[in-house]
Amino acid sequence: MVLVDTNILVYAYDPGDERKTRRAIEVLTQLELSKRGVLSTQILNEFFNTVTRNIPNPIELSSARVTVQRFIEHWEIVPVTTDVVQEGMRGAVEHQLAFWDSLIWAAAKLNGVDTILTEDFSHGQVVEGVRIVNPFLGEVPPP
Repeated sequence: MVLVDTNILVYAYDPGDERKTRRAIEVLTQLELSKRGVLSTQILNEFFNTVTRNIPNPIELSSARVTVQRFIEHWEIVPVTTDVVQEGMRGAVEHQLAFWDSLIWAAAKLNGVDTILTEDFSHGQVVEGVRIVNPFLGEVPPP
């Protein structure tokens, strides 16, 4: 299983960088077809907010809602629980991760997801068994 960070989702819906948009769509399609894609409730919330407010050509609220609903129906969604928050705080302290990134790491770790796709961590870094892959620099691990 592979947890996808918000920034990868946003690239698929923000045509500002054609290369990254193409790659994000390719990766998301691959993960959806293989049923290996995982998102957290945090990532869904961040995605909705970002694509409706923080990109040059925001998506209509109703379209973003449909997109999030599609993710909910076709991807595994893991919740941000109090255990995730506590583990995220530990990760922030012990590994010096930014708190929001640490929550993503904690959601992956506590749900047995061994890979996170993101631009926000160091590519190739492994934090307590969770590997970080920047899909614009490296390949998504095969199933």
